[in-house]
Amino acid sequence: MAYGEWSIEKRAGLRNDSFSRDTEVPETGCLSIIVLGASGDLAKKKTFPALFNLYRQKFLPPTEVHIFGYARTKISDDELRNRIREYLTQGKGVSSSVHSEDVSKFLQLIKYVSGSYDTEEGFRALDKEISGHELSTNSAEGSSRRLFYLALPPSVYPSVCKMIRNCCMNSSDRGGWTRIVVEKPFGKDLDSAEQLSTHIGKLFEEPQIYRIDHYLGKELVQNLLVLRFANRFFMPLWNRDNIANVQIVFREDFGTEGRGGYFDEYGIIRDIIQNHLLQVLCLVAMEKPVSLKPEHIRDEKVKVLQSVNPIKDEEVVLGQYEGYTEDPTVPDNSNTPTFATVILRIHNERWEGVPFILKAGKALNSRKAEIRIQFKDVPGDIFKCKKQGRNEFVIRLQPLEAMYMKLTVKQPGLEMSTVQSELDLSYGQRYQGVTIPEAYERLILDTIRGDQQHFVRRDELKAAWEIFTPLLHGIDRGESKPKPYKPGSRGPTEADELLERAGYVQTHGYIWIPPTL
Repeated sequence: MAYGEWSIEKRAGLRNDSFSRDTEVPETGCLSIIVLGASGDLAKKKTFPALFNLYRQKFLPPTEVHIFGYARTKISDDELRNRIREYLTQGKGVSSSVHSEDVSKFLQLIKYVSGSYDTEEGFRALDKEISGHELSTNSAEGSSRRLFYLALPPSVYPSVCKMIRNCCMNSSDRGGWTRIVVEKPFGKDLDSAEQLSTHIGKLFEEPQIYRIDHYLGKELVQNLLVLRFANRFFMPLWNRDNIANVQIVFREDFGTEGRGGYFDEYGIIRDIIQNHLLQVLCLVAMEKPVSLKPEHIRDEKVKVLQSVNPIKDEEVVLGQYEGYTEDPTVPDNSNTPTFATVILRIHNERWEGVPFILKAGKALNSRKAEIRIQFKDVPGDIFKCKKQGRNEFVIRLQPLEAMYMKLTVKQPGLEMSTVQSELDLSYGQRYQGVTIPEAYERLILDTIRGDQQHFVRRDELKAAWEIFTPLLHGIDRGESKPKPYKPGSRGPTEADELLERAGYVQTHGYIWIPPTL
């Protein structure tokens, strides 16, 4: 059954994504988590640590769960355990001494199977190990759950998904489920993304596919819906009548650092802007959904993307930091941007005329990711304080999670003078002792629970690629050239000039200083 044939009612209320639609999905029973690409960096640094944190917080009951690693590397169970051990105690709120017993118990849940990604032999062996675990836990028929996490390059998704479908599906028709998690990048342009979606869509139904974008698991990103739709005073302000512009920014203060070959194939737009920043834009700009059901939320996100006008050439600035091509894995004549500022314009009643500025870059003067909503000037400004800067609402995604409002107040003293200050909610100070979960922890738990709210739907993915594919093809053909910029700078000066033309007013002399604990 094609995804487009599903009614809105089925998509909104669906919980059971097995091939038998009439059975309630069991929330308990045997759970097998299979990490494909288990010997790679993503699995070691993100996937396994996220699973460990879920385990030690009792979200993965040891009597129900078993974890399987699968990769081409020929190693033993203990060798895989030793490879990932050091990464399990590096996250926030984890003490290697306090949790050493948890680490040992968790590692004993992991078994390893070696095999190729395009032949059935290895996957038959994997299925045998999974089935053995399911039998050993005395699971009732139909209560077994299989979660396949593809910590792999997208080039092998088609063959791996085919092998899972042919060899490793939950065989019961009476319940349980099989789900797959796929990492970005989901293709390189509209055509390749659609080809990948079509191939996977022939093997799995849309409710079984979880396209993960870890930005959607970040605490402050998840807070956007609450901020917008649970606070009365934001509602009348959140529109073109009051907001001058919106910036969504991602900065790194280091370059490609050993990933030059991979990065050069994709560039900063495919790597950051087309997925992470565009997802944030959807949550900032979307209308209130009918409910918090995943499909109602994702429907509103798609409407935003379908309302975006084509990108204008004059509203794009590309950059490449000096020294980028000195990386031996990067071609000397590379045209790949390491910096981009792109203005998107949403053609609807709420946002007509408001520029959404997406900016991302490497080797810049700071490391941060934030949303900056700048309000229009106060009409009839009797205090003559326009020069001090506009009101802004800033949501700091990383590091030092915070949200603060920049506003004008009276300078303490006898004279009537004004100064810019802030109302500040810094998470480190307000929520002392509270560990903020890593994005991967939250999203893996959502996958186990069958909640697709924070995952990318196929039509959403298509709409996102439709926005950026013309620009990307122009870059690939060499029609758009990146401007050089010095490492440690703000990026090309042309980017600041573009922001000024778009109506952004930079505040001079004000620096937000996060409170010390």
